[in-house]
Amino acid sequence: MKNILIVEDDEGIREAIAVYMTQQGYNPILCGNGEEGLQAMKLHTIHLAIVDIMMPVMDGIEMTLHARKTYDFPIVFLSAKSEDIDKITGLNIGADDYVTKPFGSMELIARVKSHLRRYERMLEYKENTKQPKEKTKLQVGLIELDIYQKKVWVEDKRVHLTPKEFQILELFMNNPNRVLSAEQIYESVWQEMAINTETIMVHIRKLREKIEVDPKNPQYIKVVWGVGYILEGDVTT
Repeated sequence: MKNILIVEDDEGIREAIAVYMTQQGYNPILCGNGEEGLQAMKLHTIHLAIVDIMMPVMDGIEMTLHARKTYDFPIVFLSAKSEDIDKITGLNIGADDYVTKPFGSMELIARVKSHLRRYERMLEYKENTKQPKEKTKLQVGLIELDIYQKKVWVEDKRVHLTPKEFQILELFMNNPNRVLSAEQIYESVWQEMAINTETIMVHIRKLREKIEVDPKNPQYIKVVWGVGYILEGDVTT
């Protein structure tokens, strides 16, 4: 059920709008001034607001200025014919539409439905185009790798790797506790078909010398005989 915020100091108009919204299957939330409206936004998920311009305590324009710092739901202003300047101001500071008093129920309902449809499409578009948060750092055991800065630390001590050593370690840390064949490592790092993988053995040996306490008895990069290599360790997410 959509929550429709109604901010209007005239009780009769406020109640009438609430009846219109209820008849359309919406849930009206009633407030008498802008301050009450801002508080209601903190307590409820608002899908659209119908806001009078002229109100005591805090008017609709000031309320909209505050609301637009945080919320993007549609705001429809209610205004008298004599308030043309306020209409323009309202649209400039973030209102989506206005309805002039006195207004008919069908006109208001049509505006509300139109803006709700647009808002739903906007939310759907945002959800469909949302990008997963990209990791900038990887950590396995006490090894930490910064993808963007191309830096590596082991037990909080900076380790200097060659570009190929860094790429091999990054590949391992993106696939922790998974066996990778020499062919897989070569083709991923060198970006070409693996014909001779002896260079992988050399790079692994040099990498161990830099990240292992005892390279002859490695804690992290281990051989899986006849299959390939594996980086073992607890993964920190």
